[in-house]
Order: sequence, then C-alpha cells, then structure tokens
Amino acid sequence: MIERTFRPMWAFVFRDFHLTRRYISWVIVFVFYAIVNSATIALIGKSQNDFRLTLTLMLGALLWSFLSAMYNEIANSISYERWEGTLEYTFMAPVSRLIHLSGVSLFAVIYSVIRTIVILGGLVLFIQISLNGANLWGVLAVLLVASLAFMGLGLIAAILPVMSPENGAQATNIVQGVLLLVSGIYYPVSVLPAWVQPLAYLSPATYALEACRKLIGITNPASTPKELVGAPLSSVLPELGILLLMGIVLIPLGLFIFHQAELWAKRTGKLKRTG
Repeated sequence: MIERTFRPMWAFVFRDFHLTRRYISWVIVFVFYAIVNSATIALIGKSQNDFRLTLTLMLGALLWSFLSAMYNEIANSISYERWEGTLEYTFMAPVSRLIHLSGVSLFAVIYSVIRTIVILGGLVLFIQISLNGANLWGVLAVLLVASLAFMGLGLIAAILPVMSPENGAQATNIVQGVLLLVSGIYYPVSVLPAWVQPLAYLSPATYALEACRKLIGITNPASTPKELVGAPLSSVLPELGILLLMGIVLIPLGLFIFHQAELWAKRTGKLKRTG
C-alpha cells in the first residue's frame, strides 16, 4: 500500500524535475532576475544605513521568493502539462488526483528551497549583514508550516488554467499580486489603506512574516547590527497555530475545488491542448 502510494508520487516529482531540467536556461534567467531584484530591494535599506530596514527587506525578498515560487509551481502545473501536451494523459491515468498533486507539491517545495538558497547566496555578494543571535531554526519551522497554507492556495489557483486554457495562467498572477500587496512583504501592514488591511490577515504570508521578524530579532529593540536578539519559537506559537489551521483548511479545500474543476473540464472538453 505504501509503495503503491509513494512510487507514483515520486514519479511526478521526477517528471517535474526533468521538465525543469529541459527548460534550465529559463530557470537560470528567472533565478538571475530574482537575485538582482532582491539585491536591488535590499540595497535600499543599505543606502539608508539602517540594519533593521535592510533585514526587513532581505527577509521579505527571500520569504516571498520561497512562497511565491512554490505557489507558482503548483498553480501553473496544469499550464505546464497543457504546453507539453500531456494534460489529457495525466488526467486519464489510473492515479488518484491526491497522489498526482502531492507529487507536484513536493517537487514545488524542493525546488523552492533550492531556489531560495541560490538567491540567498547571490544576496550575500551584495549585502553583508550579521545574523548572530537570530533564531534561524525557528524561521525554518515557520517556513515549513507556511508551506502547507501556500500549497492549498496553489491548488485552488491551479483550477484557473483548467477552466480557461487561454487566460488561466495569467489569472494566477493576479492572485499572486494581491498576496504580495496585502501581506506586508516589504512594509508593515499598518501602512496599507484601512479598507485593505483586513485582507492582510487572510494571507498566510502575513503571519509568516510577522513570526520570522520576531525570530530574527528585527522587532526587538535590543538587537544591534552585530548581535541580533531573536525570539524563541514559543513566542510565535499563535502565528504558527494560524498558519497550521490555514493549511489544514486550504489543502482539503483546494483538493475539493480542483476535483470539481476537473470533472467540469472533462465534461466540457477543456483538457485538450489548446482552448
């Protein structure tokens, strides 16, 4: 039973790996752009000689790079299948959608971790800043829990390319843009217009950022450029609880919505390669 579950799931992981390798030149281009974009943002803080601002911008760039890459890989997985001409074969294969999407999501996490590490390495070439005293293991724990919620969001967004072969992929970027705007990636949520601020607390990125800023010590007045005072993991249990609850709700909801969209696509003939 375990073998019958994990073997096909890993098959989807390796399929996505080989698909990524086929388009490695595009991957290099986009990662290079992400490094330059992140460095440009972080250098704003450096130019102000403000280590808190620099850390805030660096954290925002890296965390958003991780979460958005994972969201994109899951949300656009259907678009990739359609471009390759394998969508009908995948949807008609004798594999449960849970196993299929679990494999896609697992690859998305692995890819996002590697991509974020590469971007961090590129940032170090431009920004030298001490992380002594930061609770980096706590940050890793927050990212893992936040990944669950973003998996759910990615699954929900993945129905858009199913429902609209022509414009679905573009629509996933609209959702991503809204999350970037309301989550306070590079600024506190309090600077948003009052009518937008309630939306911030519907985004898992908001809670992930708040927790990571505490764990690194950005919000601690005792932190200095040479020695940060990161909070213990116990201090961000409320944020972790909310992120975990979001993941528990969004993943089954995403699977359910995707299943309904799949049934509709099969009934209306939307699985063909072109619209």
